[in-house]
Amino acid sequence: MRASFTFLVYGYNVLVIISFYMTDTKELWENTLVEVELNISKANFSTWFKNTHIVRIDDGKVVIGVPNQFVKDWLLTKYNKFLLKTLRGLSEDVRGVEYSIVKEERKRDRERKDVVQSVNELPLENLYINKNDNLNPKYTFETFIVGDFNQLAHAAAQVVTQKLGIVYNPLFIYGSTGHGKTHLIQAVGNYVKKVSQSKKVYYATSERFVVDYTTSVQDGKANTFKEKYRQYDVLIMDDIQFLSEKEKTQEELFHLFNALYDNNKQIIFSSDKHPNFIPGLEERLKSRFNAGMIADIPAPDSESRIAILKAKAAQNNFVISDEVIEYVASEVQGNIRELEGALNSLICQSQLKGKILSQNEVHSVIKNSTKLKKAISTKEVVQKISDFYEINEESIYEKTRKKEVVKPRQLIMYILREDFGISYPSIGERLGGRDHTTVIHSCEKIKKELKASNSLIQEVDQIRSLLH
Repeated sequence: MRASFTFLVYGYNVLVIISFYMTDTKELWENTLVEVELNISKANFSTWFKNTHIVRIDDGKVVIGVPNQFVKDWLLTKYNKFLLKTLRGLSEDVRGVEYSIVKEERKRDRERKDVVQSVNELPLENLYINKNDNLNPKYTFETFIVGDFNQLAHAAAQVVTQKLGIVYNPLFIYGSTGHGKTHLIQAVGNYVKKVSQSKKVYYATSERFVVDYTTSVQDGKANTFKEKYRQYDVLIMDDIQFLSEKEKTQEELFHLFNALYDNNKQIIFSSDKHPNFIPGLEERLKSRFNAGMIADIPAPDSESRIAILKAKAAQNNFVISDEVIEYVASEVQGNIRELEGALNSLICQSQLKGKILSQNEVHSVIKNSTKLKKAISTKEVVQKISDFYEINEESIYEKTRKKEVVKPRQLIMYILREDFGISYPSIGERLGGRDHTTVIHSCEKIKKELKASNSLIQEVDQIRSLLH
Protein backbone atom coordinates (compact mmCIF):
# COMPACT_ATOMS: atom_id res chain seq x y z
CA MET A 1 0.00 0.00 0.00
CA ARG A 2 1.54 3.29 -1.13
CA ALA A 3 1.30 6.33 1.16
CA SER A 4 2.92 9.74 1.71
CA PHE A 5 2.78 12.64 4.15
CA THR A 6 4.55 15.95 4.67
CA PHE A 7 6.07 17.81 7.57
CA LEU A 8 7.82 21.18 7.98
CA VAL A 9 11.24 21.44 9.61
CA TYR A 10 10.68 24.81 11.26
CA GLY A 11 14.27 25.59 12.13
CA TYR A 12 15.36 25.59 8.49
CA ASN A 13 12.12 26.32 6.65
CA VAL A 14 12.51 23.20 4.55
CA LEU A 15 9.51 21.22 3.30
CA VAL A 16 10.25 17.50 3.20
CA ILE A 17 8.20 14.92 1.31
CA ILE A 18 8.39 11.37 2.58
CA SER A 19 7.02 8.47 0.58
CA PHE A 20 6.92 4.93 1.74
CA TYR A 21 4.95 1.74 1.59
CA MET A 22 2.82 0.77 4.55
CA THR A 23 3.82 -2.70 5.63
CA ASP A 24 0.53 -3.39 7.44
CA THR A 25 -2.67 -1.87 8.76
CA LYS A 26 -1.12 -1.30 12.19
CA GLU A 27 1.46 1.07 10.73
CA LEU A 28 -1.20 2.91 8.74
CA TRP A 29 -3.33 3.45 11.86
CA GLU A 30 -0.37 4.48 13.99
CA ASN A 31 0.54 7.19 11.51
CA THR A 32 -3.09 8.23 11.32
CA LEU A 33 -3.20 8.61 15.11
CA VAL A 34 -0.05 10.76 15.01
CA GLU A 35 -1.83 13.17 12.66
CA VAL A 36 -5.03 13.07 14.73
CA GLU A 37 -3.22 13.79 17.99
CA LEU A 38 -1.62 16.89 16.49
CA ASN A 39 -5.01 18.34 15.55
CA ILE A 40 -7.27 17.72 18.55
CA SER A 41 -7.05 18.21 22.29
CA LYS A 42 -5.40 15.66 24.53
CA ALA A 43 -8.70 14.99 26.30
CA ASN A 44 -10.54 14.31 23.04
CA PHE A 45 -7.76 12.08 21.73
CA SER A 46 -7.68 10.01 24.93
CA THR A 47 -11.47 9.72 25.06
CA TRP A 48 -12.29 8.82 21.45
CA PHE A 49 -9.21 7.11 19.99
CA LYS A 50 -8.11 4.89 22.84
CA ASN A 51 -8.53 1.16 22.03
CA THR A 52 -9.17 1.78 18.33
CA HIS A 53 -7.44 0.00 15.44
CA ILE A 54 -7.89 -0.96 11.80
CA VAL A 55 -9.69 -4.29 11.58
CA ARG A 56 -9.27 -4.74 7.83
CA ILE A 57 -9.23 -2.95 4.49
CA ASP A 58 -11.75 -4.15 1.93
CA ASP A 59 -11.39 -2.78 -1.59
CA GLY A 60 -10.15 0.59 -0.34
CA LYS A 61 -12.64 0.80 2.52
CA VAL A 62 -10.92 1.06 5.93
CA VAL A 63 -12.85 -0.67 8.73
CA ILE A 64 -11.91 0.82 12.12
CA GLY A 65 -12.51 -1.26 15.23
CA VAL A 66 -14.00 0.63 18.18
CA PRO A 67 -14.80 -0.55 21.73
CA ASN A 68 -18.50 0.39 21.87
CA GLN A 69 -21.48 2.05 20.20
CA PHE A 70 -20.76 5.28 22.05
CA VAL A 71 -17.37 5.72 20.37
CA LYS A 72 -18.72 4.54 17.02
CA ASP A 73 -21.47 7.17 16.99
CA TRP A 74 -19.12 9.94 18.05
CA LEU A 75 -16.41 9.15 15.48
CA LEU A 76 -19.01 8.87 12.75
CA THR A 77 -20.61 12.17 13.73
CA LYS A 78 -17.61 14.30 14.68
CA TYR A 79 -14.46 12.85 13.11
CA ASN A 80 -15.46 10.86 10.02
CA LYS A 81 -14.49 13.49 7.43
CA PHE A 82 -11.25 14.27 9.23
CA LEU A 83 -10.26 10.58 9.46
CA LEU A 84 -11.07 9.97 5.81
CA LYS A 85 -8.97 12.97 4.75
CA THR A 86 -6.08 11.88 6.99
CA LEU A 87 -6.14 8.28 5.75
CA ARG A 88 -6.26 9.42 2.13
CA GLY A 89 -3.27 11.64 2.81
CA LEU A 90 -1.37 8.59 4.00
CA SER A 91 -2.65 6.19 1.35
CA GLU A 92 -4.05 7.14 -2.03
CA ASP A 93 -5.90 3.79 -2.17
CA VAL A 94 -8.33 4.65 0.65
CA ARG A 95 -11.87 5.33 -0.61
CA GLY A 96 -13.97 5.25 2.53
CA VAL A 97 -14.19 4.60 6.28
CA GLU A 98 -16.46 2.32 8.30
CA TYR A 99 -16.63 1.52 12.01
CA SER A 100 -17.09 -1.86 13.65
CA ILE A 101 -17.68 -2.65 17.32
CA VAL A 102 -15.09 -5.27 18.26
CA LYS A 103 -15.59 -7.85 21.00
CA GLU A 104 -18.21 -5.64 22.63
CA GLU A 105 -20.23 -8.43 24.22
CA ARG A 106 -17.23 -10.06 25.84
CA LYS A 107 -15.99 -6.73 27.21
CA ARG A 108 -19.36 -5.28 28.23
CA ASP A 109 -19.50 -6.60 31.80
CA ARG A 110 -15.92 -5.58 32.51
CA GLU A 111 -16.47 -2.15 30.96
CA ARG A 112 -19.62 -1.53 33.01
CA LYS A 113 -17.83 -2.55 36.18
CA ASP A 114 -14.93 -0.21 35.35
CA VAL A 115 -17.31 2.63 34.49
CA VAL A 116 -19.27 2.32 37.74
CA GLN A 117 -16.03 2.29 39.70
CA SER A 118 -14.57 5.28 37.85
CA VAL A 119 -17.77 7.33 38.13
CA ASN A 120 -18.06 6.55 41.83
CA GLU A 121 -14.55 7.91 42.23
CA LEU A 122 -15.23 11.15 40.35
CA PRO A 123 -16.33 13.31 43.30
CA LEU A 124 -14.01 11.70 45.87
CA GLU A 125 -10.59 11.08 44.42
CA ASN A 126 -8.54 8.42 46.13
CA LEU A 127 -5.98 10.84 47.50
CA TYR A 128 -4.10 10.50 50.75
CA ILE A 129 -4.98 13.03 53.44
CA ASN A 130 -2.13 13.64 55.85
CA LYS A 131 -3.52 13.49 59.39
CA ASN A 132 -0.83 15.92 60.55
CA ASP A 133 -2.55 18.76 58.71
CA ASN A 134 -5.88 17.25 57.47
CA LEU A 135 -5.47 18.92 54.07
CA ASN A 136 -6.99 17.26 51.03
CA PRO A 137 -4.31 17.42 48.28
CA LYS A 138 -6.89 17.80 45.51
CA TYR A 139 -7.94 21.21 46.88
CA THR A 140 -5.42 23.50 45.16
CA PHE A 141 -5.51 26.85 43.39
CA GLU A 142 -4.83 25.01 40.12
CA THR A 143 -8.07 23.01 40.41
CA PHE A 144 -10.13 25.93 41.74
CA ILE A 145 -12.29 27.36 38.95
CA VAL A 146 -12.45 31.16 39.10
CA GLY A 147 -15.46 33.13 37.86
CA ASP A 148 -17.06 36.49 38.51
CA PHE A 149 -18.93 35.02 41.47
CA ASN A 150 -15.83 34.01 43.46
CA GLN A 151 -13.16 36.32 42.08
CA LEU A 152 -12.88 38.48 45.19
CA ALA A 153 -12.56 35.53 47.57
CA HIS A 154 -9.98 33.88 45.31
CA ALA A 155 -7.90 37.06 45.05
CA ALA A 156 -7.98 37.56 48.83
CA ALA A 157 -6.84 33.97 49.40
CA GLN A 158 -3.90 34.42 47.04
CA VAL A 159 -2.87 37.66 48.73
CA VAL A 160 -2.86 35.82 52.07
CA THR A 161 -0.36 33.25 50.75
CA GLN A 162 2.11 36.02 49.92
CA LYS A 163 1.89 37.86 53.24
CA LEU A 164 0.95 35.34 55.90
CA GLY A 165 -0.26 36.89 59.12
CA ILE A 166 0.29 40.42 57.79
CA VAL A 167 -2.48 41.13 55.29
CA TYR A 168 -6.08 39.94 55.62
CA ASN A 169 -5.70 38.37 59.03
CA PRO A 170 -8.08 36.79 59.71
CA LEU A 171 -9.45 35.81 56.32
CA PHE A 172 -13.16 34.97 56.60
CA ILE A 173 -14.87 33.27 53.63
CA TYR A 174 -18.62 32.74 53.73
CA GLY A 175 -21.28 31.38 51.41
CA SER A 176 -23.89 28.66 51.08
CA THR A 177 -23.12 24.95 50.95
CA GLY A 178 -21.34 23.76 47.84
CA HIS A 179 -19.98 27.12 46.68
CA GLY A 180 -16.31 26.13 47.06
CA LYS A 181 -15.40 27.53 50.47
CA THR A 182 -13.63 24.41 51.73
CA HIS A 183 -11.73 24.07 48.46
CA LEU A 184 -10.48 27.65 48.59
CA ILE A 185 -9.40 27.76 52.23
CA GLN A 186 -7.61 24.43 51.91
CA ALA A 187 -5.93 25.66 48.72
CA VAL A 188 -4.22 28.29 50.87
CA GLY A 189 -2.93 25.58 53.19
CA ASN A 190 -1.72 23.35 50.36
CA TYR A 191 0.07 26.27 48.71
CA VAL A 192 1.85 27.28 51.93
CA LYS A 193 2.81 23.68 52.51
CA LYS A 194 4.24 23.45 49.00
CA VAL A 195 6.36 26.61 49.03
CA SER A 196 7.43 26.61 52.68
CA GLN A 197 7.91 23.23 54.31
CA SER A 198 8.97 24.86 57.56
CA LYS A 199 5.48 26.36 58.08
CA LYS A 200 3.05 24.33 60.15
CA VAL A 201 -0.44 24.26 58.64
CA TYR A 202 -3.55 22.72 60.16
CA TYR A 203 -7.11 22.38 58.88
CA ALA A 204 -10.00 21.52 61.22
CA THR A 205 -13.75 21.73 61.14
CA SER A 206 -15.38 23.56 64.02
CA GLU A 207 -16.89 20.23 65.11
CA ARG A 208 -13.39 18.76 65.38
CA PHE A 209 -12.32 21.77 67.42
CA VAL A 210 -15.27 21.30 69.79
CA VAL A 211 -14.55 17.58 70.22
CA ASP A 212 -10.85 18.22 70.86
CA TYR A 213 -11.62 20.89 73.44
CA THR A 214 -14.31 18.87 75.24
CA THR A 215 -12.13 15.76 75.36
CA SER A 216 -9.13 17.69 76.67
CA VAL A 217 -11.22 19.19 79.50
CA GLN A 218 -12.68 15.81 80.42
CA ASP A 219 -9.24 14.20 80.44
CA GLY A 220 -7.64 17.07 82.36
CA LYS A 221 -5.38 17.95 79.41
CA ALA A 222 -6.50 21.49 78.64
CA ASN A 223 -2.90 22.70 78.42
CA THR A 224 -2.10 20.03 75.84
CA PHE A 225 -5.03 21.26 73.77
CA LYS A 226 -3.79 24.85 73.96
CA GLU A 227 -0.25 23.86 72.98
CA LYS A 228 -1.48 21.82 70.03
CA TYR A 229 -3.49 24.60 68.39
CA ARG A 230 -1.07 27.41 69.18
CA GLN A 231 1.89 25.77 67.44
CA TYR A 232 0.57 26.33 63.91
CA ASP A 233 1.66 29.07 61.54
CA VAL A 234 -1.58 28.77 59.57
CA LEU A 235 -4.79 27.64 61.26
CA ILE A 236 -7.79 26.96 59.00
CA MET A 237 -11.17 26.38 60.60
CA ASP A 238 -14.22 25.36 58.56
CA ASP A 239 -17.95 25.89 59.29
CA ILE A 240 -17.48 28.27 62.20
CA GLN A 241 -21.28 28.68 62.46
CA PHE A 242 -21.48 25.41 64.40
CA LEU A 243 -19.87 27.13 67.38
CA SER A 244 -23.15 28.99 67.88
CA GLU A 245 -24.26 28.92 71.53
CA LYS A 246 -21.16 26.96 72.61
CA GLU A 247 -19.93 29.50 75.14
CA LYS A 248 -16.96 27.63 76.59
CA THR A 249 -15.61 26.64 73.17
CA GLN A 250 -16.07 30.20 71.91
CA GLU A 251 -14.10 31.50 74.88
CA GLU A 252 -11.27 29.08 74.10
CA LEU A 253 -11.33 30.13 70.43
CA PHE A 254 -11.15 33.77 71.48
CA HIS A 255 -7.98 33.18 73.51
CA LEU A 256 -6.50 31.01 70.73
CA PHE A 257 -7.26 33.72 68.19
CA ASN A 258 -5.45 36.35 70.26
CA ALA A 259 -2.43 34.12 70.79
CA LEU A 260 -2.06 33.38 67.09
CA TYR A 261 -2.81 36.92 65.95
CA ASP A 262 -0.31 38.49 68.36
CA ASN A 263 2.39 36.25 66.88
CA ASN A 264 1.51 37.06 63.25
CA LYS A 265 0.12 33.59 62.62
CA GLN A 266 -2.41 33.40 59.79
CA ILE A 267 -6.01 32.52 60.75
CA ILE A 268 -8.62 31.49 58.16
CA PHE A 269 -12.30 30.82 58.81
CA SER A 270 -15.29 29.76 56.74
CA SER A 271 -19.00 29.89 57.48
CA ASP A 272 -22.34 29.60 55.72
CA LYS A 273 -23.13 33.19 56.65
CA HIS A 274 -21.51 36.54 57.45
CA PRO A 275 -20.17 36.53 61.04
CA ASN A 276 -22.56 39.33 61.98
CA PHE A 277 -25.49 37.03 61.18
CA ILE A 278 -24.31 33.96 63.08
CA PRO A 279 -26.77 33.66 65.98
CA GLY A 280 -25.35 32.94 69.40
CA LEU A 281 -21.84 34.11 68.45
CA GLU A 282 -20.10 36.33 71.00
CA GLU A 283 -19.70 39.97 70.05
CA ARG A 284 -15.98 39.90 70.81
CA LEU A 285 -15.50 37.11 68.25
CA LYS A 286 -17.59 38.98 65.68
CA SER A 287 -15.35 41.99 66.30
CA ARG A 288 -12.20 39.91 65.71
CA PHE A 289 -13.60 38.41 62.50
CA ASN A 290 -14.60 41.83 61.15
CA ALA A 291 -11.11 43.18 61.76
CA GLY A 292 -9.75 41.14 58.87
CA MET A 293 -10.96 40.44 55.34
CA ILE A 294 -14.48 39.08 54.83
CA ALA A 295 -15.32 37.75 51.37
CA ASP A 296 -18.53 36.22 50.10
CA ILE A 297 -18.83 33.36 47.59
CA PRO A 298 -22.38 33.60 46.21
CA ALA A 299 -24.00 31.10 43.85
CA PRO A 300 -22.22 30.85 40.47
CA ASP A 301 -23.70 32.87 37.62
CA SER A 302 -24.62 31.32 34.26
CA GLU A 303 -21.22 31.91 32.60
CA SER A 304 -19.41 30.52 35.63
CA ARG A 305 -21.62 27.42 35.66
CA ILE A 306 -20.75 26.79 32.02
CA ALA A 307 -17.02 27.25 32.74
CA ILE A 308 -17.23 24.88 35.71
CA LEU A 309 -18.95 22.17 33.66
CA LYS A 310 -16.40 22.46 30.85
CA ALA A 311 -13.49 22.24 33.27
CA LYS A 312 -14.95 19.27 35.15
CA ALA A 313 -15.69 17.45 31.89
CA ALA A 314 -12.12 18.00 30.70
CA GLN A 315 -10.69 16.78 34.02
CA ASN A 316 -12.62 13.52 33.52
CA ASN A 317 -11.75 13.20 29.80
CA PHE A 318 -15.44 13.42 28.92
CA VAL A 319 -16.38 15.20 25.71
CA ILE A 320 -19.69 17.02 25.93
CA SER A 321 -21.31 19.36 23.42
CA ASP A 322 -21.78 23.05 24.10
CA GLU A 323 -25.53 22.59 23.70
CA VAL A 324 -25.67 20.02 26.50
CA ILE A 325 -23.42 22.12 28.76
CA GLU A 326 -25.62 25.17 28.28
CA TYR A 327 -28.72 23.10 28.99
CA VAL A 328 -27.28 21.67 32.21
CA ALA A 329 -26.08 25.12 33.31
CA SER A 330 -29.55 26.55 32.77
CA GLU A 331 -31.32 23.71 34.58
CA VAL A 332 -28.97 23.25 37.54
CA GLN A 333 -28.73 26.68 39.14
CA GLY A 334 -27.81 25.56 42.63
CA ASN A 335 -24.35 24.99 44.00
CA ILE A 336 -21.21 23.57 42.42
CA ARG A 337 -21.75 20.14 43.98
CA GLU A 338 -25.12 19.88 42.25
CA LEU A 339 -23.46 20.79 38.94
CA GLU A 340 -20.84 18.08 39.45
CA GLY A 341 -23.53 15.58 40.40
CA ALA A 342 -25.50 16.29 37.23
CA LEU A 343 -22.37 15.96 35.08
CA ASN A 344 -21.36 12.72 36.80
CA SER A 345 -24.82 11.32 36.08
CA LEU A 346 -24.41 12.12 32.39
CA ILE A 347 -20.97 10.50 32.30
CA CYS A 348 -22.23 7.38 34.02
CA GLN A 349 -25.31 6.99 31.84
CA SER A 350 -23.41 7.65 28.61
CA GLN A 351 -20.75 5.08 29.37
CA LEU A 352 -23.12 2.47 30.75
CA LYS A 353 -25.30 2.71 27.64
CA GLY A 354 -22.20 2.81 25.44
CA LYS A 355 -23.50 5.65 23.28
CA ILE A 356 -24.07 9.37 23.02
CA LEU A 357 -27.19 10.31 24.94
CA SER A 358 -30.04 11.79 22.93
CA GLN A 359 -31.47 15.16 23.87
CA ASN A 360 -34.46 13.46 25.53
CA GLU A 361 -32.14 11.15 27.49
CA VAL A 362 -30.07 14.12 28.67
CA HIS A 363 -33.23 15.88 29.84
CA SER A 364 -34.34 12.76 31.69
CA VAL A 365 -30.98 12.29 33.42
CA ILE A 366 -30.80 15.91 34.53
CA LYS A 367 -34.39 15.86 35.77
CA ASN A 368 -33.71 12.78 37.88
CA SER A 369 -30.32 13.91 39.22
CA THR A 370 -31.30 17.46 40.11
CA LYS A 371 -32.89 17.99 43.47
CA LEU A 372 -36.34 19.47 43.03
CA LYS A 373 -37.23 22.46 45.15
CA LYS A 374 -37.72 21.33 48.67
CA ALA A 375 -41.34 21.14 49.62
CA ILE A 376 -41.53 23.62 52.44
CA SER A 377 -44.48 24.90 54.40
CA THR A 378 -45.26 28.53 55.10
CA LYS A 379 -44.83 27.76 58.78
CA GLU A 380 -41.22 26.63 58.18
CA VAL A 381 -40.42 29.82 56.28
CA VAL A 382 -41.95 31.92 59.05
CA GLN A 383 -40.02 29.98 61.67
CA LYS A 384 -36.64 30.28 59.92
CA ILE A 385 -36.98 34.00 59.22
CA SER A 386 -38.33 34.74 62.70
CA ASP A 387 -35.35 32.93 64.23
CA PHE A 388 -33.01 34.80 61.90
CA TYR A 389 -34.30 38.19 63.12
CA GLU A 390 -34.81 36.95 66.68
CA ILE A 391 -38.48 37.88 66.90
CA ASN A 392 -41.54 35.99 68.15
CA GLU A 393 -42.93 33.75 65.41
CA GLU A 394 -46.51 34.55 66.35
CA SER A 395 -45.98 38.29 65.79
CA ILE A 396 -45.72 37.68 62.03
CA TYR A 397 -49.43 36.77 61.92
CA GLU A 398 -50.57 39.67 64.11
CA LYS A 399 -51.91 43.02 62.89
CA THR A 400 -48.90 44.93 64.18
CA ARG A 401 -46.90 47.63 62.39
CA LYS A 402 -43.86 47.41 64.64
CA LYS A 403 -40.71 48.04 62.61
CA GLU A 404 -38.93 44.94 63.90
CA VAL A 405 -41.85 42.81 62.65
CA VAL A 406 -42.78 44.55 59.38
CA LYS A 407 -39.49 43.91 57.62
CA PRO A 408 -39.31 40.15 58.42
CA ARG A 409 -42.97 39.78 57.39
CA GLN A 410 -42.29 41.50 54.06
CA LEU A 411 -39.28 39.28 53.48
CA ILE A 412 -41.40 36.19 54.21
CA MET A 413 -43.89 37.32 51.56
CA TYR A 414 -41.08 38.01 49.09
CA ILE A 415 -39.43 34.60 49.65
CA LEU A 416 -42.72 32.70 49.40
CA ARG A 417 -43.47 34.45 46.10
CA GLU A 418 -40.01 34.47 44.46
CA ASP A 419 -38.59 31.15 45.67
CA PHE A 420 -41.67 28.98 45.95
CA GLY A 421 -44.05 30.53 43.43
CA ILE A 422 -47.00 30.85 45.82
CA SER A 423 -49.75 33.16 44.60
CA TYR A 424 -50.29 36.58 46.20
CA PRO A 425 -53.80 35.75 47.55
CA SER A 426 -52.55 32.46 49.01
CA ILE A 427 -49.64 34.22 50.76
CA GLY A 428 -52.02 36.80 52.25
CA GLU A 429 -54.36 34.10 53.45
CA ARG A 430 -51.54 32.12 55.09
CA LEU A 431 -50.15 35.16 56.90
CA GLY A 432 -53.14 36.18 58.94
CA GLY A 433 -55.74 36.79 56.22
CA ARG A 434 -54.10 39.83 54.61
CA ASP A 435 -55.29 41.28 51.30
CA HIS A 436 -53.32 40.27 48.21
CA THR A 437 -52.57 43.94 47.44
CA THR A 438 -50.65 44.13 50.72
CA VAL A 439 -48.56 41.14 49.62
CA ILE A 440 -47.87 42.71 46.21
CA HIS A 441 -46.80 45.97 47.86
CA SER A 442 -44.48 44.11 50.25
CA CYS A 443 -42.82 42.11 47.46
CA GLU A 444 -42.29 45.17 45.29
CA LYS A 445 -40.86 47.09 48.25
CA ILE A 446 -38.29 44.35 48.95
CA LYS A 447 -37.36 44.17 45.26
CA LYS A 448 -36.74 47.91 45.20
CA GLU A 449 -34.68 47.87 48.41
CA LEU A 450 -32.56 44.96 47.15
CA LYS A 451 -31.36 47.14 44.27
CA ALA A 452 -30.06 49.77 46.68
CA SER A 453 -28.96 47.84 49.78
CA ASN A 454 -26.00 45.47 49.85
CA SER A 455 -26.73 44.60 53.47
CA LEU A 456 -30.26 43.48 52.55
CA ILE A 457 -28.85 41.37 49.72
CA GLN A 458 -26.59 39.65 52.24
CA GLU A 459 -29.49 39.06 54.61
CA VAL A 460 -31.62 37.51 51.85
CA ASP A 461 -28.72 35.29 50.79
CA GLN A 462 -28.31 34.09 54.37
CA ILE A 463 -32.04 33.38 54.67
CA ARG A 464 -32.04 31.42 51.44
CA SER A 465 -29.09 29.35 52.61
CA LEU A 466 -31.12 28.42 55.71
CA LEU A 467 -34.18 27.47 53.66
CA HIS A 468 -32.60 25.59 50.75
